[in-house]
Amino acid sequence: MPELLVELFSEEIPARMQKRASDDLKRLVTQGLNSVGLEFSSCETYFTTRRLALVVNGVPEKQPTVREERRGPRSDAPEKAINGFKGSLPAGTVIEERETEKGIFLYGVVERQGADTDSVMPCVIAETVRKLPWQKSMRWGTSDLRYVRPLQSVLCVFNGVPIRGEFDIGSDVKVVFGEQVFGHRFMAPNSFTVTSSQDYKQGLINAKVMLDPTERREKIENDLIALANDAGLKIRTDPSLLDEVTGLVEWPVVLLGTIDEEFMDVPDEVLITSMRSHQKYFSLLNEDGSLAPRFGVVSNIEADDGGKAIVAGNERVLRARLADAKFFWDQDRKDSLGSKASSLKGIIFHAKLGSLGEKIDRVQSLATSIASFVLGADREQVWSAARLAKVDLVTDMVGEFPELQGVMGRYYARHDGESREVSEAIADHYAPQGPNDHCPNAPISVCVALADKIDTLVGFWAIDEKPTGSRDPYALRRAALGVIRLIVENKLRMPLLTVFGKAAALYGDPGKSFQSEGLLGFFADRLKIHLREKGVRHDLITAVFALSGEDDLVRLLARVEALTTFIASHDGVNLLTAYKRAANIVAIEEKRDHVTYDEKADRNLLEQDEEKAMALALDETIRKAVSAINAEDFEGAMGALSALRKTVDIFFEDVKVNVDNTKIRINRLKLLSEIRATMNLVADFTQIEG
Repeated sequence: MPELLVELFSEEIPARMQKRASDDLKRLVTQGLNSVGLEFSSCETYFTTRRLALVVNGVPEKQPTVREERRGPRSDAPEKAINGFKGSLPAGTVIEERETEKGIFLYGVVERQGADTDSVMPCVIAETVRKLPWQKSMRWGTSDLRYVRPLQSVLCVFNGVPIRGEFDIGSDVKVVFGEQVFGHRFMAPNSFTVTSSQDYKQGLINAKVMLDPTERREKIENDLIALANDAGLKIRTDPSLLDEVTGLVEWPVVLLGTIDEEFMDVPDEVLITSMRSHQKYFSLLNEDGSLAPRFGVVSNIEADDGGKAIVAGNERVLRARLADAKFFWDQDRKDSLGSKASSLKGIIFHAKLGSLGEKIDRVQSLATSIASFVLGADREQVWSAARLAKVDLVTDMVGEFPELQGVMGRYYARHDGESREVSEAIADHYAPQGPNDHCPNAPISVCVALADKIDTLVGFWAIDEKPTGSRDPYALRRAALGVIRLIVENKLRMPLLTVFGKAAALYGDPGKSFQSEGLLGFFADRLKIHLREKGVRHDLITAVFALSGEDDLVRLLARVEALTTFIASHDGVNLLTAYKRAANIVAIEEKRDHVTYDEKADRNLLEQDEEKAMALALDETIRKAVSAINAEDFEGAMGALSALRKTVDIFFEDVKVNVDNTKIRINRLKLLSEIRATMNLVADFTQIEG
């Protein structure tokens, strides 16, 4: 079947937008085809910095014929009704009589021939262009059309023939469908015509354009590796930079440049960041993993001199960049990091929460308090690390390269003679910043990282600046996940509510409005998300968090693990069913009687052997469960609950709760309530699904 080729040609599309735009183009075109009844077999998408393209295979030449039917009155209906029905039908409708269960009826049947595909495509493409969503878009001239960059031409070829058409983009401006394809801006500026996707792809290759982003990416990566190997070096892995550069060039030519030796005493992170962020250069490494004085640059031009002039130009630009970086490096080290700390008082952390200097004062106090929960944490070192943690924010280097905050603080602290532990804590205190980010485990680093994040969370909770929906301008979700990972991965026995209270007290007046339970609930939600990928049920986390005062995450996860094993067992499933039966009965009767039955049942009022056995089993289970819980043997606590199963089953089988004797009825309801209370020693079983 025929193929459809579409290309939207424009000025340069930002690399970060290309993949999403390509996916949106595919989605909108295929939706448009489906909306006009045109099915297809497959769709391929391509993109470069100046074009979005797709090839749709198996598109029919015409829309399908549509048969429409309309039932009218009975054949023996009054003439007026019959004539009215016939008059309402469009021209060309065939009248048929059909026998049904309710008699013979008139039917109007009309067949609408489908339109040629090439006649409906201009509308489909025009609508696609109008609907393409962009993170950022623009208008040009007096046009009403919003597009990422000025749209220069639209190519639409169906079944080997260019489709003619145009669409109005507003203010009397029209985009006319052309049949010309433009190659590389500099090396092949002349246009050419195509009749198929094969012609299109080959024509672009001849015109120095690699259409397929996967092929461009592979060529860049392979050429980088080959040139590095020839030089006895290796490429520093950087997938995101590779993706970005792939979107910047249509005909990638990889070259190697040299870094002047005078800049090699600048920290590696500075050199890498300067090359990567500003110039999109790839760093090269020596065999031992150290940074080599070479860089990889991807040009978009195949130069006659083999790229010598291009390399020289890029070396010149890089030299200027690194000269600035070296100047910042030298200037920042003239004064100690500690001497710059007072400058933080002039930087606002948040209008309602004070300056960065005030934040550092709070973090120092909180970090030293947290040190009591972290094995091996030296309080004096914690104090020093917290005092210096944010100071590099006022250095020239971090002013130029904000992404190096913390990293530069480590270098400057080491230069000033601070210990390795303090220096590393300065670099690590921002971590972890995601689910897969490095999580600090050094005691000093853990203390400062926890204090920084908890101070932020408590402060914003105190002023009611909480995340709402997808909005989280202060990255509080990330901060909470960071706290969770620091505690769990380092197995810290730290009571969160106590620490929250200390953090709130350090804020003074803003801290007085802080509600610790709300923040703890926020942590519960973050923990559920964090553990979802590990297969942990969210309802089990909720069940444990529902226990009043459970704020020890390590103990909580131990409870969850034991509960997960218990609920998965045969006894656990049956006991959960019995629990819910008992809880439901008690809840119904409490609501009806307007009282609560949470007192212990009077053992003297027990009549049947089954309820006496239940009372004995509950007493024994409580004793064992409490003992196990106090010893943090949660598997043992679950085992104690398992022993209730048979006794509870027999009770429900042989004992009637709602008897006529009021005293006996109330006492048995209290016994059922004891079942509920006993099981809730380890978790709130009402929160468990199933």
